[in-house]
Amino acid sequence: MRYDSIHKNFFNKNRKKLAGRLPAKSVAIVHSNDEMPRTGDQYFRYRQNSDLFYLSGIEQEQTILLIYPDHPSQKLREVLFILQPNEKMETWFGHKLTKEKATEISGISNIQYLDSFEALLDEMLGHAENIYFNSNDYPKFKPDVESRDLRWAKKIKKDYPAHNYKRLAPEITQLRLQKGPEEIDLMKKACDITNKAFHRILKFVKPGVHEYEVEAEMVHEFVMNKANGPAYAPIIASGENALILHHIDNDRECKEGELLLMDFGAEYANYAADCTRTIPVSGKFTPKQKKYYRAVLRVQKEIQKHYVVGSSIEKIGREVLKLMEKELLDLGLINKKQIEEAGSSKPLVMKYLVHGIAHFIGLDVHDVGNRFAEFRPGMVLTCEPGLYIKEENLGIRIENDILITEDSPVNLMKDIPSDPDEIEKLMNKKTINHL
Repeated sequence: MRYDSIHKNFFNKNRKKLAGRLPAKSVAIVHSNDEMPRTGDQYFRYRQNSDLFYLSGIEQEQTILLIYPDHPSQKLREVLFILQPNEKMETWFGHKLTKEKATEISGISNIQYLDSFEALLDEMLGHAENIYFNSNDYPKFKPDVESRDLRWAKKIKKDYPAHNYKRLAPEITQLRLQKGPEEIDLMKKACDITNKAFHRILKFVKPGVHEYEVEAEMVHEFVMNKANGPAYAPIIASGENALILHHIDNDRECKEGELLLMDFGAEYANYAADCTRTIPVSGKFTPKQKKYYRAVLRVQKEIQKHYVVGSSIEKIGREVLKLMEKELLDLGLINKKQIEEAGSSKPLVMKYLVHGIAHFIGLDVHDVGNRFAEFRPGMVLTCEPGLYIKEENLGIRIENDILITEDSPVNLMKDIPSDPDEIEKLMNKKTINHL
């Protein structure tokens, strides 16, 4: 791994919390992600299942975790199954975990090789009544490819039809929603690396550079600072491309007088940062651009105050529409008559703010949780109002990551400049050599 090691006590604590949520005679099964084919004989770069990482710290493929908190045998209450290393495999693909190293990382004492999985599972399920399967329950994500968890769930249900089958995702979600001190430190590190990348970009951007060149500068800074790389495909959107919310082609030339919207974040130790900044390609906002920009910034600063215990994404969503409506009125983009004619079924403001402004963030950039979940200390969410004006080929979004605390909200990206005057000042310092 390229990041600083995480103490095994963190993973021990996470498993203990999950075990406390399971009823008697229950076994939970969590599989690693598959290696995903790219083309020919190549795989995409491997990324571990976030739930398995949260519970074990293991990043190796073909790994299985079994948790059975009240099994009669102490040694079968936690079992981790890993690939058995061999010389040929390691010659071609590099080092694989030994049992000792897997214990050092995870804190799990009973490490077995995969070839013993089915026999041990049979022994464990002989004492169990409930089997908890893991799954990705993100509501808007329904991929065509079945996960390893789902494939094994189908097999086990066929082999053991008389057990009770339950979903593990709701239990893990409740744990992952509230970040512990170790996780918050990792997310702060991801934000710090993201800040370094933004400062690098400010010195680099000028008319004539391409979006992909900006992306390259960004990724360079991420990797140089021990990040895995980007936490998601960076959005580098100049001019009219900023109207495409998930523009990831990043192939357009940045032109004089345009704005450049960049949605990007580093992934450090598998924890994500999610930042958006909008800057002037020429190094200076036009008066109109700055007026629009300040409107979005005012909304962000005001709505951020609502990131408090007991609130929710749903509540914040209603508040931001009120704030943005006032700004649009002041900007002259809408008037009261148009608001009345539009009615309440689809507020007119949604013509200019076309997305929600908050989602949970953590091990995944769109982390576990839903818009109705009440905020509790330790939760981290984005705050990302925007303004999109098709008639002017202009898009502005400003996004920070906000930590919920018992007191006031904490902006984990407070050091990443968002004030337009500060951005201009930084952009007009000496540029870096990008040849």
